[in-house]
Amino acid sequence: MRWFYLLPIAGLLSACSLTPPLVKPAAPIPASYGEAAVPATADTAADLGWRQMLLDARLQRLVGIALENNRDLRVASLNVEAVRAQYQIQDAGRYPAIGANAGGVRQRGADAVTQNQFTAGIAMSAFEIDLFGRLRSLSDAAFARYLATQQGQRAAHMALIGAVADAYLEQRLAEEQLALARQTLLDWRQALVLTQRLHGAQQGSGLDVAQAEGQAATAEADVQARERAGALARNNLELLLGAPLPTDLPAGRPLDGQPVLTQLPPGLPSDLLARRPDILQAEYALVAANAEIGAARAAFFPRLSLTASLGFASPELSDLFRGSARSWSFAPQVTQPLFQGGQLRAELQLSRLRKDVAVLQYEQAIQAAFRDVRDGLAGSATYAQQIAAQERVVVAAQQRQRLSQLRYDAGQDSRLELLDAQRQSYAAQQTLLDARRDQFKSAVALYKALGGGLEE
Repeated sequence: MRWFYLLPIAGLLSACSLTPPLVKPAAPIPASYGEAAVPATADTAADLGWRQMLLDARLQRLVGIALENNRDLRVASLNVEAVRAQYQIQDAGRYPAIGANAGGVRQRGADAVTQNQFTAGIAMSAFEIDLFGRLRSLSDAAFARYLATQQGQRAAHMALIGAVADAYLEQRLAEEQLALARQTLLDWRQALVLTQRLHGAQQGSGLDVAQAEGQAATAEADVQARERAGALARNNLELLLGAPLPTDLPAGRPLDGQPVLTQLPPGLPSDLLARRPDILQAEYALVAANAEIGAARAAFFPRLSLTASLGFASPELSDLFRGSARSWSFAPQVTQPLFQGGQLRAELQLSRLRKDVAVLQYEQAIQAAFRDVRDGLAGSATYAQQIAAQERVVVAAQQRQRLSQLRYDAGQDSRLELLDAQRQSYAAQQTLLDARRDQFKSAVALYKALGGGLEE
């Protein structure tokens, strides 16, 4: 019997599916980003490659190294391959498993007669004909989970680029603040020496010396703090890179040299649904949960399985492949669940609850993405003005320090007034560096929020 001809018919019988139609919820976000958004353009930040976003050649080199060596990104890639293998395993259940076999039996019965039996052929064991789409639904769910893992890898890719940029900006801030602290310490130590000489010449008080000593000690402590911050930033950067910092890195841009693009076109909120990997990951998780409902529904219906074989059987090995030795078997089996203690209903209820959770997680991912973009746009709209104002603060503080020094030298101001002017100038410059770092980190966060970072 040519039972293999039945396989195409079995495939047609398995076309039925009990998976409910998937209706995605409407995006629970407004149609625009509000007043903080710049006018929409044809291009968005997500269309920019990360090399176009990160303008510093040193930073570009570091990101390239991280994408090659970072262990978390490697783990994400391996997870994608593992889930793809799981999908292939699940999908293989939809097709018959056919194997070749050959064997022989020699036995002696109670009548003292020795008998031989030799067999050879091909066989199919317990192939389930997917009448109600149970296996197809399980395969669809596994495939959707594979796609979700792919999006998780894309999200890890974007997160790594952002993390390297943030760590680099922290390192640049620490280096520039350290340089400022060292120069300030040098100036204040010179002022201390001068104050001590004036005190020795009976032209200054012990209070002036104590104030100068405290000021120099403050700068010295600040130098140590900046050195520690620089070491921590370097360690974090090397962890993200997965390798030590190369010695041949190009020179980096200072914070006032625009290392990161800050003006980014956001596009429309609807763009997020197609660009943000975390949203797509949640969407595929919803697809998988919906497909599992179909599998749970199909479990209530009969299962038809087929076991068959085709080959040769003969008591003599020499006659095994003669025409008269042909043999076949065909054994279909139908199984209908009758009583399982409510297990099938509970599994169906569980699959529906998981879908409800997936819907909420999908909506939550959209809302979180919308908030991330609005946060980034708020920074983009305000940091430039803040930095411009802080630059004016620095200029004014430096002018006050210069005038206070002249008045102190002329004996018109006290030492305390000069110290206060110096401290204010130093603090204003440190604050300006902080604001510039924050501006660039906000721009990087907006770039990630808009789905950028996947193309060079």
